[in-house]
Amino acid sequence: MKFVQFYEVQQGVCCLKSKKISLQIKIFGLVLLLGLFLILLLTVFFSYMESKQIEENRGRMALEISKTVSFIPTIISAFQTSDPSKTIQPLAEKIRKETGAEFVVIGNKEGTRFSHPLPSMIGKKMKGGDNQRAIQQGEYYVSKAKGSLGPSIRGKSPIFNKKGDVIGIVSVGFLLEDVHQQIMNNLTKVILVSLFAFLVSLFGSILLGKNIRKDTMGLEPFEIAALYKEKNAVLHGVKEGILAINKEGYITMMNQPAKRLLQINGSVRHIKVDGLFPSDYLYEVLKSGNPQVDKEMVWKEKTVIVNCTPLFEESGVSGVVASFRDKTEIEQMLNTLSEVNSYSEDLRAQTHEYTNKLYVLLGLLQLGENEQAIEMLQSETQVLQFQNSIVFNHIKDTKVQAILLGKLGKASEKKIKFEIISDSFLKELPSHFKLSNLIVILGNLIENAFEAVYGVDSPTVKFFATDIGSDIIFEIADNGKGISDVEIPLLFSRGFTSKEGSEPRGFGLSNAEDAVLEMNGMIEVQSTKESGTVFTVYLPKEFERSEKFE
Repeated sequence: MKFVQFYEVQQGVCCLKSKKISLQIKIFGLVLLLGLFLILLLTVFFSYMESKQIEENRGRMALEISKTVSFIPTIISAFQTSDPSKTIQPLAEKIRKETGAEFVVIGNKEGTRFSHPLPSMIGKKMKGGDNQRAIQQGEYYVSKAKGSLGPSIRGKSPIFNKKGDVIGIVSVGFLLEDVHQQIMNNLTKVILVSLFAFLVSLFGSILLGKNIRKDTMGLEPFEIAALYKEKNAVLHGVKEGILAINKEGYITMMNQPAKRLLQINGSVRHIKVDGLFPSDYLYEVLKSGNPQVDKEMVWKEKTVIVNCTPLFEESGVSGVVASFRDKTEIEQMLNTLSEVNSYSEDLRAQTHEYTNKLYVLLGLLQLGENEQAIEMLQSETQVLQFQNSIVFNHIKDTKVQAILLGKLGKASEKKIKFEIISDSFLKELPSHFKLSNLIVILGNLIENAFEAVYGVDSPTVKFFATDIGSDIIFEIADNGKGISDVEIPLLFSRGFTSKEGSEPRGFGLSNAEDAVLEMNGMIEVQSTKESGTVFTVYLPKEFERSEKFE
């Protein structure tokens, strides 16, 4: 029990370790980190730019005020009086209050104050050590210095008399503490706006994550990637050709079996399906939204079975997936299975026939009829030796031997005389003579002959084969009732039969003709009511593959 609990805990730990982060959490985390980074970056940048701009604005304002004050005639003339501060102090204070400056200080060229916000400072030397440029060189400028009121931004302007000589200086300033306070006030507003934008972005990231999960049907990216790999493996692993198009008719996917079947090389993505594949079925499904099942069509002399399935989205049909396969391969497989089953029945019939004969021999021996038993054995042996001598001495190809031996057993069970003409001679067939094709051709023709002699007196089927000349020739004759002139043109049509019954018929001769044509051969029929029917098959020894089966 403890081991089971430990195993479950270990499994849980492994699952937690292997669990991947969801897309929604990734988006939320990315927006969170990016938002914080941008807010921090913008705050620092804005703080720097705002402080520079406010300082420049205050310095420019201080300089403009000091310039204006330096040109006031009352102040210039006051320098000629015995007590300049009496005139200058009230005027300077009035200007300071109206402009919002921290101080408006006016002094002579020796730096002695004639005005100050603190009256006790009047008559004392100006502080800061930044008056030389205005007094000595007559310049207008902005400076930073620490005065009697603290660190400040100052605008310095010289005062000239009528002769153009410097007689004094005007210093207008704003405390840096006030400047910094204004920067902080502005920065607080920016941070509040940034935080609001940050919260909105987080809310948007949550909605975006949910929307993406809806579009991906609740799947995470790694799950989509796994499905994509599995889809590719399945698509290229199946034998059927698979093709997908969008609603504009452009190919979005085609697997390798489809390319081989349609004889297409290279990539076909984002190429119109027209010309590469019969598009009528596809466009019909796109238009109607109804699937097409097991539709036969001919493409490059191939008969292809197509299934078309529409793809749907909220707006309607978004595309079509088509699967298709070569009908020839399916027919060959079905024919081979059918003939294997037929030969299994033939072997069963042969076994049944010889079992019956063995029981007859056993009965004769038990009754003491030794002479009759010997006579029966000699008769069977002569027939068997004669047939086998023709099969094994005249027919050298093992594939044809196997077919004939099976049919001999079946004919014996059905009490049909199956005669192999002694003039037959057949060497080993060329390599392109496949067993499946021979089974379809000879098996169906011989079986058809067996059915044709059913119910006639002395039913007989004859088989002849020769390889003289450039063709392999097989001939199967029967003494049946024959085929009418009306039925002969329909003989190889699929589904046509002259026999009665509810079982599906009319496929054997059609399959035989298809196999003959596949080998570039031909088949002839001669029939009369008096002499029966003869099927003759001509198969060329030299085989040139038709484009139909490339």
